[in-house]
Amino acid sequence: MTLEELWKLFPIVLAPHNSDWRNLANEEIEWLQTLLAEYSPAINHIGSTAIPDIHAKPIVDILVEVSPDIEWQTIKEILEGAGYICMSESANRISFNKGYTPTGYADKVFHIHIHRTGDNDEILFRDYLIAHREAAKEYELLKLRLLPKFKHDRDGYTAAKTEFIRNIVGLAKDY
Repeated sequence: MTLEELWKLFPIVLAPHNSDWRNLANEEIEWLQTLLAEYSPAINHIGSTAIPDIHAKPIVDILVEVSPDIEWQTIKEILEGAGYICMSESANRISFNKGYTPTGYADKVFHIHIHRTGDNDEILFRDYLIAHREAAKEYELLKLRLLPKFKHDRDGYTAAKTEFIRNIVGLAKDY
C-alpha cells in the first residue's frame, strides 16, 4: 500500500474532547506497565487527547520513558508480540501504533512513543496547555485551520504544527 493510499484509509479526523480518552489512556497505561514491568518505565498520557476541552484526533498518545541502557530490540519484541505495530525507530525513539486495521481505524486507537528517560518535551507541552487555557484554545484553532489542507497528509499536518509546539515548549521550559 502506498503512503497516499494509507493516508486515504486513515485520514486526520478531529473530534470534540471526549472524557473517555482519559479512561482509555489509563487502561492502556496499565497494560503497558504490565508488559514492560521489568523495565520500570515512566508512562504518561500525552497529546491532545490529554488536554481537556479541545478538539483532538481520537487517537490516544502515550509516552513510555525507559532507561538509556535498555535495548530497543527487547522492547520492540515485547510490544510487537502484544499486537502493536512498529512504525518508526531511531537511536533514541521508537513508535508503535495499535488500532489500525485493513479497513480503517478500530474503535480504540493508540500511538505509543518510546523514548529514553528525560526525553519528554511532550509532557511539558501537555502541562503548559492544561495550565494555560488560552494557549490550548489557540492550539485547537490552529489544528482546525490546518485540517482541510492536510486531512490526507499526516506529515504535512505535523510539520505545520511544529513551530507552535516548539514555541510552547520554550515557554514551558521558562515557566
